[in-house]
Amino acid sequence: MAEHDPSGVPVTQLQEVLLESEDITGFLDEFTATVAQALSTEDDAVWCAVTLLRPKRSTTVAASSPRAEALDEIQYHYGDGPCLTAARDHRVVHVVDTRTDPRWPAYGRAAAANGILSALGVPLELGEEASAGLDVYAGRPGAFDEATVEVVQRHVQTVSATLRLAVRLAQHRDTAEDLAAAMASRTTIDLAVGIVMAQNRCSQEKAFEILRAASSHRNVKLRDLAAELVTTVGKGPASTHFDG
Repeated sequence: MAEHDPSGVPVTQLQEVLLESEDITGFLDEFTATVAQALSTEDDAVWCAVTLLRPKRSTTVAASSPRAEALDEIQYHYGDGPCLTAARDHRVVHVVDTRTDPRWPAYGRAAAANGILSALGVPLELGEEASAGLDVYAGRPGAFDEATVEVVQRHVQTVSATLRLAVRLAQHRDTAEDLAAAMASRTTIDLAVGIVMAQNRCSQEKAFEILRAASSHRNVKLRDLAAELVTTVGKGPASTHFDG
């Protein structure tokens, strides 16, 4: 493709976007939009999307535009194509002309009918995390020369490392939320134990045993019973002599 500078894809900027993104989807949306813009010229538009392979059905998880998402759906309809192959086989797949490429004739005819004559699939190397690929489409044959393919591949490799980090951060965020919830429960239980100790003038061990016995007797989770007690005390006088 003439008159563009794919080396200008700002990977550093994308990494900053990752840090500011609430989730991986926001990061990938920015990624596809940035790559599409970098590869497009005034005369030749380029569309990008990210495909995630799933056991029953592949999914477009990010796209530079609704058109890019629709172009992915063509491959899903036929069950194969350059981008699905790239993600599945972990290799770059370049279609110079969808009208003459012999590998996916049914897909090629459908792509050409929808105005796509060039396609490029580049795998996002996520290790064991997932199988995914960047899908790049253009409306004229031979849109991606060798230099462009190599540069896109290099940037995808860099972003793959960032995306692996994003996946791990998402997993860590889930773990952190679980940990925070557990810590909150522990704090509530500790507060409840303190209340029982003060009102019954007993030891910490005895207070915890009172709470545990009441929890078992009422068939209520200990953390829920503790939260109930703390809330009740916050509203006024409370009794910790639980009914038998």
